[in-house]
Amino acid sequence: MSVNSPIVCPHYHRAVELIGRRWTGAIIQVLMRGRTRYCDIRAAIPDVSDRMLSERLKELESEGIVLRLVTPETPVRVEYELSRKGRALERALAAIAEWAEEWKDAPRPAAHKSERTIRA
Repeated sequence: MSVNSPIVCPHYHRAVELIGRRWTGAIIQVLMRGRTRYCDIRAAIPDVSDRMLSERLKELESEGIVLRLVTPETPVRVEYELSRKGRALERALAAIAEWAEEWKDAPRPAAHKSERTIRA
């Protein structure tokens, strides 16, 4: 595909949309540390609501990125961990983290005015 091609790779687009959804990157980052209980994920991401965390975990599970592990004990123990597919995101997310760290203090450019000049 050439640079001038108007077609965006659908696989790339789907991946970016999935990973770029609000809270998804933070959830995956927490799970990169290892198997984790819901309450610990929630504590690691203070601003996420229970509804949103639950929704994102279900979405990531349906995509095969997160595994939901249920241990039948009293009370039932539910934990989450990244699948092999989820762990494969580690390099990509590390690159994003590196980019964010490098550019965190960069000044934001001023808004661009249209370069067109209207003449009477």
